[in-house]
Amino acid sequence: MDEQDEQEEELYEHFRFTADKGQALLRVDKFLVDRLTGASRHRIQQAAEAGYILANDKSVQSNYRVKPLDVLTIVLDRPHREVDILPENIPINIAYEDNDVLVVNKPSGLVVHPGHGNYTGTLLNAVAWYLKDDPQYHTTDPRLGLVHRIDKDTSGLLVLAKNPEAKTHLGTQFFNKTTKRLYWALVWGNVKDDEGRIEGNIGRNPKDRLLMTVFPPDSEDGKPAVTHYKVLERFGYVTLIECRLETGRTHQIRVHAKHIGHTLFNDARYGGDEILRGVEGSKYKQFIQNCFDLCPRQALHAKTLGFVHPRTGEAVYLDSEIPEDMSQLIAKWRNYGAGADAC
Repeated sequence: MDEQDEQEEELYEHFRFTADKGQALLRVDKFLVDRLTGASRHRIQQAAEAGYILANDKSVQSNYRVKPLDVLTIVLDRPHREVDILPENIPINIAYEDNDVLVVNKPSGLVVHPGHGNYTGTLLNAVAWYLKDDPQYHTTDPRLGLVHRIDKDTSGLLVLAKNPEAKTHLGTQFFNKTTKRLYWALVWGNVKDDEGRIEGNIGRNPKDRLLMTVFPPDSEDGKPAVTHYKVLERFGYVTLIECRLETGRTHQIRVHAKHIGHTLFNDARYGGDEILRGVEGSKYKQFIQNCFDLCPRQALHAKTLGFVHPRTGEAVYLDSEIPEDMSQLIAKWRNYGAGADAC
């Protein structure tokens, strides 16, 4: 989205059209160009290539033939709300930059995009400041900017496009799942297998819309999601794992990890801020509290990002250091596992 959210990558509906009962078969780009004021057919085709045009809730290409009573929607990776993204002098860590792309190593606690009560102090406000002298970059142009997202309290690498061609090219890579993304996560429990695959549709929890949940892979609920994991280090009551995303759904790693009984450490939204494994006693409770204080967010970091450069066609592969809060947390558990007095 966006882990999508961790991508996931939540999409927001901007326009909806329902074809008439007597609608003749017509290419979707031709259908939409007559209904969208100021949109060229080429721009509509770019949106389709990036996966932003849906027919009956399924992504379609520009040559899709609209049929009677088809429901056509245009979705974008930002809420349908006019928001002036004002430049704000917020420090950002640039991992890579050229004339086409900007890769940022986002710290935890920084909201990516304005919305839902956070209309200032976001990553895009910081980028607006950083690129304020670039005449090609306009913060409100949906053809530029974020290609994917990660959660506020997840740290790590994010790529932004500086021009429409880069946004379309990179968006297509994410849609076709050809990017390479690896996350490091500290999870509760001793993960049994050294590596594994988690599959299960991810959708809104019907009992709590703020939470995502897992549905069976063959379910009509949610969207298909696959996460691959590999154990990096075991500490007894917690395990450090590496996750590779095959899809990018909202909260994907967090929800899949909880689904297999290994909730992310200190993930408050999904119950990881409670003691889920370990021994009884005040000393252990104090140790866990110290760990929570040391890393006061879910222990999840988007460590690597790989993609094909939209202009040169060359492979770009970036790796980021584990941030200090999570690095110290891992060291604390390593000492505890070694029998040291970690409190």
